[in-house]
Formats: sequence, structure tokens, C-alpha cells
Amino acid sequence: MSKSRSFSIYLLKESFSTYNTLKDDHNLEGDVEGADLPEGATLYVLDNQATPPWWKNYFGIRKNLTQTLKGAIVFLPVGERTFAITFGHVFNNLKSESYEYDFGLRVTLNSVDPDKLKSLDSLKPENARRQRTQLSVGSDLTLFDFDRDSTILKSLTGKVKDELKPFFKHATGASNIRISSDVAPVGLPELCGKLLELYQDESYKTSFPDIQNVSPVRDPVVIDALNAKLISAIRAKDNEVILTIPDIVNYADEMHATFAGEGAGLVYDDVFADRYYEYLEKNEFDLATITVDTLKKHHLVLTNEAGQPRGDRPNILKCLIFDTAVDGAVESYHLCEGNWYMVDGDYVSELSTYLDPLCADTTLLVYDHADEGAYNDASASASATRLCMDKGDISPAGQKQVEPCDVFEIEDDLVVLHHVKKSTVSATLSHLFNQGLNSIQLIRDDNDALENIKALAAHKAPDGQEVKFLAAFESNRFKVIFQIITHKDKAALSLNLPLFSRISLKRTMKELRRMGIEAEFCFVENRAEKSEGKQKKRKKKVGDAPEAKAA
Repeated sequence: MSKSRSFSIYLLKESFSTYNTLKDDHNLEGDVEGADLPEGATLYVLDNQATPPWWKNYFGIRKNLTQTLKGAIVFLPVGERTFAITFGHVFNNLKSESYEYDFGLRVTLNSVDPDKLKSLDSLKPENARRQRTQLSVGSDLTLFDFDRDSTILKSLTGKVKDELKPFFKHATGASNIRISSDVAPVGLPELCGKLLELYQDESYKTSFPDIQNVSPVRDPVVIDALNAKLISAIRAKDNEVILTIPDIVNYADEMHATFAGEGAGLVYDDVFADRYYEYLEKNEFDLATITVDTLKKHHLVLTNEAGQPRGDRPNILKCLIFDTAVDGAVESYHLCEGNWYMVDGDYVSELSTYLDPLCADTTLLVYDHADEGAYNDASASASATRLCMDKGDISPAGQKQVEPCDVFEIEDDLVVLHHVKKSTVSATLSHLFNQGLNSIQLIRDDNDALENIKALAAHKAPDGQEVKFLAAFESNRFKVIFQIITHKDKAALSLNLPLFSRISLKRTMKELRRMGIEAEFCFVENRAEKSEGKQKKRKKKVGDAPEAKAA
């Protein structure tokens, strides 16, 4: 029986071949001869000299110990395409723009038995959470808890279909494909030809429907084109360019921010793209010269009211949200936290079709308040059937705090839980949606939580009205409403939300409906005026003279 060996294989783009794929500063020895190389193949070898491991001198070991790194790349033409088969750690010698970035994953999706998956690497863009899930026994995708609506597939491993076993037994795909095969050198052209056939096949869409609704863009050529679109939009001050804080922020904590990287900046109590443009103009920076490197150099700095830094300082590129398209492409592209994602055009339409009917007119007040807390108090006070439960807690003993909602309302025998957030930022909204879902799940599943919200309602109710509020619980009917405070036009419906917020909201709404909970989302008009920026307060140093008192 032939021995099975591991191969790591890349497919070069059509404009690349043996002679223009390696980096100019590569350290490989070229045109090495091999008696069993397939016809037309070219071999490059990494032949480093042996050196002592670092820990030899660290521990003062006198024994002669050396180690060396060896590797090779075989360029193999198959038809009109060229493959790069790598051995050892040499793939980094390939130009990053030279190979197809979706090759390995697509081949794997077309190759593996959908019921014999072993490992899966995934990413949730809304919070940048990366996860590897492995099973001891091959299984289908359902046991991996992979959410097609909100999770990006980065890598997949599994046993291949029976008809492909003469070529290879196992496959792991990302940009390259890593396979286990007993193929002899003479059989490599046929193997690569089969891989090319699998790459061009779209049958995986039947076996794994909707698995690549959203996928990360890693091809440098495409990224350069998308970055060019972004820079053009910024130079034109396009309204589609949105500047956000790429993290969950508690606006009740008097969040302030300034900018850094091009000189001193004013301190603002909120963040918009126009603030950044003002900052650049104040420091006499020509917006027409801005580049991606500039966006990486400049920073948004979270501060206290005096302008003293109090948190993270992400670069401006990470703070931007932008949707665009590449000329001639049907897909949409979304920039989030400095990374580009390709979104299937049909999927974007499906999100709108699902969410838009769930967007309703708000029954709460227009926002013209100092902060969310003041708004929640005012909205609750505006109706005799509402209570403010902002910062309340219904968690069972021993568990962390769970806020039931911001504004509690009764409509006859219906309990309405309003969750309010002043933001249209992905991370903040995803937190809002999860908060609303977790709250109602706890109320439904835990009797202590149900009793706690009843007790909280009775405590918050005006004297003599406790019975009225408690009676609404008897029907066990609940409704969850997400109230999103924004300057945007509500007529745009779900398109007001960033892509990953729409994905998160759809997932939340589906789960609420599965539970039999009525749910909708609303846009609250933000009429609060944008305050002017102000100078930072100078931080006193030791030895400074005390300020003179007024006469």
C-alpha cells in the first residue's frame, strides 16, 4: 500500500506563472533538478545552513546541537493555469497578489462529504470573535453550531467523498488546500487538474447552501480597488462614509473623543465623519492628499470631558464603515473595523425583505435629551402605562446583572419591553439585540427572573397602580421593541443599519419569533444638536504655580 503524504497547494492567478510569482527578495535556490519532477515542473528549494537553537546558549548546553529549515516550491503548469505546491515554510515567498484566495476553501466545499466534517474555523465580524470547533467523529454542519446568517467560514476540514478518494483522502481548505494523498510524482498533473475542476464547480452551493453569504476579502488586488473607492468617497466627503467608535460605548459615562496624528484636536461629545474633516482642516491638512496610510496614521482618541485619554485609540481606518461595489461585479463590499467583506447580492436583498416589514413607527418621544438615561425617564413619564427600568436588574441570585429593558410598557394584557440605544454602530447594536434576546429568554425560562421583573414593576409603579402593571403578566404575552436613536432618515428602513447589524438583527428576530415573542424595531429621530468642539483642558504638572484668584 502506497504511503499517504501531505501536500499544500496554491492555484496561481491567470496572469501569474513560474517566473513572476516569487517575491524579488526570496531566498530560494532556483531551477533545481529532480529526476522524478513532472514534465514542465520547476523546482525551487530553501536550503538554509544549520544553526544552534536559541535555547542552546540560553541554558549553556555544551553538546553540539543544530537545526535547519528546509523547504521547496514546485511550480506545475496544468493546462493554461499554474499550481504552486509547497513543502515546509516557504509559502511566504509567494507574492501575496499571485494566488487565488478562495481556491482552497471552494475546492474543500466541493470535495468533502457534508456528513463527515471534522474541524471548522469561523469568524463573527460583528465582534471579531474567532473560533475553531473540532469534533472527534465526523458530522454535518449542524453540530458545529455554524450560523450561516452571521458567521464567516474561514477554513474547513473533512473526509472527502468516495469518488474522490483515488485522488486524496482528507482536505483542509483556506487560501490553499492541504490534502493527504498517496499520489506519485507522475500523478501530480492529474491531481491538480482535478483540483482545478473542483474549483470551477459550483455544486457546493447545493451541499452547503448560503455558507458564503459573507466572506472576507483577502486578495490584495481587490482590496486595493476597494480602498481606492473608499479614498475617493472620503475626498468627496460622501455621506456614505460613516465614522464610528468600533467598540461598545456606554454613552451615560459622558464619552468624549478627539483626534490625533496630525496635530492637536478639539474635544467632542460625539463622533461623526464631519468631525474628522474639521480636524484635518484645522490642522491645514489637504483632504485631496489623504491615503489609506493616512487613515492608519490618524487616530480617534476616547477621552474624558477635559480631553484626557481614557480608553482605546483606534486608527481612523478601523473606525470607518463604508459600503461599495467593484465595477462590473454583482457582489457588494462592506468595510468594517478595517477589514473588507464581500456580500452576496441576493443575500443583501434577502436581509431587506425579511427586516423591512418589521420596522415600525416609534411610540416613544423624539430624542432631544442630554443622554439615554434622561430620554428613558422622559419617555416613561410621558405615558401612564410606562415605567423606566433603565439599569434595573432581574437576574437570579448569584448571576451577573441582567437589565430587563430600558422602558417597560403595558398594552392591555401585553407586556412591551423597549430596548433603547443611541447609535447605529455594529458592535453597539449587536450588544443591544443580544441584550433584548437574553432578557426575554431569562424571563421565559427562569421563574426567579419572572418574579424579579414583577417585583421591579411593582416597585417602579406609582402608588396604588401596582395591580394594573402586574395584571399584564397574567397572559404571559410579551413584545420586544428595539428603539434606535439616529439622525438618519427612517424611510431607509433596515438600510440605516450597518451590514453586520442587519445580520445580527435578523438572527435575533428569527429567534424571538421562534419563541412566539412579538418583535419589531424602530428609528427614533435624534433632534439633539451636535455640540461644538472645545479645547482640551491643560493637565497641571507638578511645580505649576497656582492660578491667581479673582479679585
